[in-house]
Amino acid sequence: MARVVVDVMLKPEILDPQGQAVQRALPRLGFDGIADVRQGKRFELEVDGPVDEAALARIHEMAETFLANTVIEDFVVRVDEESAAGKAGAK
Repeated sequence: MARVVVDVMLKPEILDPQGQAVQRALPRLGFDGIADVRQGKRFELEVDGPVDEAALARIHEMAETFLANTVIEDFVVRVDEESAAGKAGAK
C-alpha cells in the first residue's frame, strides 16, 4: 500500500483566526521570529494498488469535491515519498 497526502490550506486572502491566535501566543511562550502562521488540514490516504495517474486523478477529484471547500481553500495532492521509499527498501 502507498500513502497519498492531501494538504488543505485556507487561500491566502481568507482570514485565518486560528492561525492568528497561534501567532499571537508564540512570543508569550518564548517562540520569537515567526512572521505568520496559517492553520490547515492534512489527510493521509492509504491506497490499495499502485498510485498511478488514474489513482491520483481520482484522489484529486475526491479532494476537490469532498476534502476541501474550494471556494475558500486550496489543496495539494502528493505521494508520500517516505512511505514509498520504505516499501521499496523492504522488498
